[in-house]
Amino acid sequence: VDAPELHGAVIAAMGGGDAAGQAEDGHREVRRSAAVRALADWLVGEVLPLDAEGLVANAMVGLIASTREVVRVEQVAERMGMSVRGVQRLAARWVGLPPLAVIRRYRLQEAAQRLREESGLSVARVAADLGYADQAHLAADFRAVLGLAPS
Repeated sequence: VDAPELHGAVIAAMGGGDAAGQAEDGHREVRRSAAVRALADWLVGEVLPLDAEGLVANAMVGLIASTREVVRVEQVAERMGMSVRGVQRLAARWVGLPPLAVIRRYRLQEAAQRLREESGLSVARVAADLGYADQAHLAADFRAVLGLAPS
């Protein structure tokens, strides 16, 4: 993010970049809270005000997050009563990612969580459950996004 005012505010909150200011001195949580506040203030100024289209975008992300069967943009468009291009424009404006990237992220998050929490679960089973063509496609997505193999 190219936001010099944000960077400056966070650096100042964390002790001004001075190593002595960042040493453990009992004020670590205070500095961290100030940095989070600086980020929150910056985000409020950058985020578009939520209007009817923003609510539709929230519904789109909610649909993707909660519906495992949704694995293609066409499915999102159909369920929302929109064109594929309309879904793409909505995602670009409000989410900042193409809808396929949002779908992919949620699928990968679920895959990673299941593999971490369910011992003995095979990658092939997770791939099938999440609608991947096969284990190799899940593994390729996993490596591309997370930088490691799913195991």
